[in-house]
Amino acid sequence: MPAVPDITLNNGVTIPQLGFGTFQIPPEETRETTLAALETGYRHIDTAEMYGNEKEVGQAVRESGIDRADVFVTSKLNNDAHRHDDALRAFDRTMDELGLEYLDLFLIHWPLPGSTSGDFVETWKALEEIYRSGRAKAIGVSNFQPNHLRRLLESSTVVPAVNQIEVHPYLTQDAVRAFGAEHDIATEAWSPIAQGKVLSDPAITRIAERLGRSAAQVVLRWHLQRGDIVFPKSVTLKRIQENFALFDFELTEGDIGEISALNRDERTGPDPDTFNG
Repeated sequence: MPAVPDITLNNGVTIPQLGFGTFQIPPEETRETTLAALETGYRHIDTAEMYGNEKEVGQAVRESGIDRADVFVTSKLNNDAHRHDDALRAFDRTMDELGLEYLDLFLIHWPLPGSTSGDFVETWKALEEIYRSGRAKAIGVSNFQPNHLRRLLESSTVVPAVNQIEVHPYLTQDAVRAFGAEHDIATEAWSPIAQGKVLSDPAITRIAERLGRSAAQVVLRWHLQRGDIVFPKSVTLKRIQENFALFDFELTEGDIGEISALNRDERTGPDPDTFNG
């Protein structure tokens, strides 16, 4: 089984660079697919209260037989719980659902800049309390743009460990990633293959054919070589295993440049500057 590289976060916590995503996996399928991922070798599982499958993720982690310290588990705060006390209660619910003693990483899911459900700076102060309690080993944000991050950094004592954002060859997010690197905030890439949209791109299929790899493997390898944390999702064992087989080949600098040049600033999800839940 290949060793997945670790990324060291800004507080010293290490996170496997390749993980398994559970977005849009129905709860009734989540336990089985997460167990399959863990059996394949994944040691990083990403979920969220919004996904409705935290309970099943927790079941899989507990039933896997793998030492808890060897599995990195992330969850995210729901959009209706941005007020300070609501955020604390929501975290308690997440821990009850997961059935775990601690969480490796807890994120604010969306900044919600115009929402009436609470300001994200207030929310972050609740996450700082959770972090200081030790119940979350690291805290971070998701879908934050540089303007959101600047405001957070001006008002906070704990720098987010990660920013989980939509990244793929049609949305390379260079400005957000550069801001994160400048402030030692790791970038995590969600929707890493743009919900499959990039897999038929001629540039990607040409590289895949040359290497004897699938288009998805090429795109996931592009993410890894750019230094981002990535967690593909699948409910089929063959794809789960294929998405893990990324460490016995490399892209050239030319390949990486050619894929990066496909950027269109094209999102598959909402715009964080206007999305309010």
